[in-house]
Amino acid sequence: MANRILVVDDEKLIVKGIRFSLEKDGMEVDCAYDGEEALELAKQNEYDVVLLDLMLPVYDGYEVCQRIREFSDMPIIMLTAKGDDMDKILGLEYGADDYITKPFNILEVKARIKAILRRSSKAAKEENASVLKAGELSMDRESRRVFIAEREVNLTAKEFDLLELLLTNPGKVFSREKLLNVVWGYEYPGDVRTVDVHVRRLREKVEANPSDPRYVYTKWGVGYYYKG
Repeated sequence: MANRILVVDDEKLIVKGIRFSLEKDGMEVDCAYDGEEALELAKQNEYDVVLLDLMLPVYDGYEVCQRIREFSDMPIIMLTAKGDDMDKILGLEYGADDYITKPFNILEVKARIKAILRRSSKAAKEENASVLKAGELSMDRESRRVFIAEREVNLTAKEFDLLELLLTNPGKVFSREKLLNVVWGYEYPGDVRTVDVHVRRLREKVEANPSDPRYVYTKWGVGYYYKG
């Protein structure tokens, strides 16, 4: 079954180029040219990856990302023409899984998409225990759902992958660079703040007290781990 991608950008030539390249790789591609259209398509369909431009008519990329996160954890890669690191960090704060700065090479875009697809496929085929438990936290790896006690916690794809990696390797400390490589699935060209932002968001969702965590611990100067 072909992977389905949503490409959102108000620059039609960019959309046309991305669509052509992805369809050559056998993917199904839907296109939207403003934030409102993107939201409607995201509500109507389940996409394997969303490529989302930051600067859009009607609703900007931040708002579209935030609204999608209200009903779906589909992976989102933010596209931005801005070089300011704060724009990238804000994109992650609003729920994006990754970001690419314009101008970009289409090979980079395809590499990022394929990395996410590989990770999703690996998780779907995981043959180990389908349910992980850690205190009041339970993770259903098959349905990719997380619960604290009986309350479901809505995690993005990358937040889920980070938590799963830590829970399945108790006591092992992962450096930020290692987490970028394993969870994102490639040698990440950005900086380690990507991991820090995701960990902060994850703690806010699963920890009763994020400053005194029970699941995602910090090894100062090294990285993150789960005690077990």
